[in-house]
Amino acid sequence: MYIIAGLGNPDKKYEKTRHNVGFQAARRIKKQYGLERSRKKFQAKTNQGRIGGEEVLLLRPETYMNNSGLAVREAAAFYKVPADHVLIIYDDIALPLGTLRLRKSGSAGGHNGIKSIISHLGTQDFPRIRIGVGSNQGEGDLVDYVLGAFSKAEQQVIDEAVQRAADAVESIITEGMDKAMNRFNQKA
Repeated sequence: MYIIAGLGNPDKKYEKTRHNVGFQAARRIKKQYGLERSRKKFQAKTNQGRIGGEEVLLLRPETYMNNSGLAVREAAAFYKVPADHVLIIYDDIALPLGTLRLRKSGSAGGHNGIKSIISHLGTQDFPRIRIGVGSNQGEGDLVDYVLGAFSKAEQQVIDEAVQRAADAVESIITEGMDKAMNRFNQKA
């Protein structure tokens, strides 16, 4: 079994923000793979089904970004899923808009949602898909930037990146992380 967690903030006002690109990816995965209707469990909206023949639990934590690890830990403990089968999808301001980066493990890189997951899982050895949301390049407040909405042109780029992220999930599950990284770690 795999747990796939798309990170974001649950309030409607954050729906189209840079920080919620993980939620956008989770919704795309739900639709693309026909996962069951949403239920609330593990402090998250959850969907279950199969991707590439493997059972998956899709999570959208409702704990807000900074406490995402609570929901991820609860689900992983309940289903006894090892960290290497907990796949996290989230925004990254260090990557150009629309760029994907798949990694087997790594530090939080300043991302509070990932810091929370590392803390709650007790390891940084879990796979992740980072979706580039661009950088404000030091112009203005970073919090305002990540909680800001995409322009119409940016949203088109993000929609394509979210689709590639959904495809990358299936590749990770069916072909393994190394092949998926070779295939998807390219510029947008």
